[in-house]
Amino acid sequence: MNDPEISPSMAAQLALALPRGMGAGMLYLAVQHEFTQRLLDSQLRPVIMQAIAQHPNAGSIDNFAVLVDTDVSEELEAEAQAYEQQSAREQQHENLHTGSSGSSRAAASSLDSAESAHQERDSDAHAEAGFVPSGAASHSGAATQRNYASPPTTAPKSEESFHLNDQYRFDSFVIGQSNSFAHAAAVAVAESPAKSYNPLFIYGDSGLGKTHLLHAIGHYAMELFHGLRVRYVSSEDFTNDFINSIANNQGPQFQQRYRSVDILLVDDIQFLKGKAETQEAFFHTFNSLVGQNKQIVITSDVSPAQLKGFEDRMLSRFSSGLTTDIQVPDLETRIAILRKKCQRENIVVDPEILELIASKLNSNIRELEGSLNRVRAYASLNDQPIDLHVAQTVLKDIVSLDENEILPTDIVGVVANYFNLSVDDLYGQSRIQEIAFARQIAMYLCRDLTPLSLPKIGQLFGGRDHSTVIYAHKKITQLIAERRSVYNQVAELTSKLKHNSA
Repeated sequence: MNDPEISPSMAAQLALALPRGMGAGMLYLAVQHEFTQRLLDSQLRPVIMQAIAQHPNAGSIDNFAVLVDTDVSEELEAEAQAYEQQSAREQQHENLHTGSSGSSRAAASSLDSAESAHQERDSDAHAEAGFVPSGAASHSGAATQRNYASPPTTAPKSEESFHLNDQYRFDSFVIGQSNSFAHAAAVAVAESPAKSYNPLFIYGDSGLGKTHLLHAIGHYAMELFHGLRVRYVSSEDFTNDFINSIANNQGPQFQQRYRSVDILLVDDIQFLKGKAETQEAFFHTFNSLVGQNKQIVITSDVSPAQLKGFEDRMLSRFSSGLTTDIQVPDLETRIAILRKKCQRENIVVDPEILELIASKLNSNIRELEGSLNRVRAYASLNDQPIDLHVAQTVLKDIVSLDENEILPTDIVGVVANYFNLSVDDLYGQSRIQEIAFARQIAMYLCRDLTPLSLPKIGQLFGGRDHSTVIYAHKKITQLIAERRSVYNQVAELTSKLKHNSA
């Protein structure tokens, strides 16, 4: 296949794209203007994808995303100069060797040029904060390279000593509407510790992926920076370490353990509630790390404003960086999570079975994957294929199936009663805001809690088109992510429906 042809002006625009990092098979590029973003995303996409495929350092990258950053004018000027110098050298080479040019080769060269300038720029920026990426040359001109924050006489610790779970990485994290912002913030923190968001506070219900993101930050940051000292700790382990340090008179060792790291990952901070002395120790650890320009990432089941049993000075520090939440994944994301698990473990499961499991378990990811494990185990122990009958047999002990099915009419009745409306209001054509909002929530619940197809849900609500149901589901999903009040309403309605069907 011939290489896609691009004009010199397009090649110049391509050279202005700045690499911002890689994660989960994605290359992130930044441009200054929306025009350039649209150009790269549309006309230049085939060229960039071909260049990525041919690039020797592309690795597992299989896609790219273009972001608009209006503050990169100085960086763009440096990139443009680098590109012009590279282009001039290539032109001289092409004049001597005709027939060796191609659009995809030009795109790859421009990516090389941008990558080179980007690495040099990042090395300068990270050096100011003590960060030197893996393989980056020292700007002092010395032949040896300096490991990030690593004592000169101590070799970097193994990942096992950092208590990181090898299965929790960005490439195994399934991104959906419920967690996309938290994922993006986690990647940014790993790529620029203590420079993007410090602290990063991630909250959400149990089993939604908070711990996964913590470990993924540690793994990715250690891949980017040699000698990086990362420590993952649960609040329970932190408490036990503190108590043992007092009992064994090892206060200095405790302080050294937690205040000499470059990234501290603290899981389930809510369990420090009411533990005044442990909170005091963590307070001083927090201040010490921030004062040293070190990164802190914290998870909790609620936002800082809703944490109980903490002093105001602690809560204000938790809120001083970026706070983001993870919501319950929608049906499509739950199915994608199960598919990812099947791919990772090299097992084949019929899509209908995955959809059945995903439709019946919507509380958290642990239960979702645990149910798939039970289905697999049952089939293996009984020497049976993983079919629909096996899945139904196993799941009936975990969740309510046909005999306790949540009916669409039950959803309509409960929603109408919740909002002090009549059932006819939800079935009718009224566009009054209160009624329309309640109707959209009912459609959302029908989509997530029943096996009805989109057209059938539309027919239920006054013969509406399936596109109306899609719009309602997307809108409520977005509102759940943006407004805690809507999230609480949907959660309360879901709880009522499950309780009534039990």
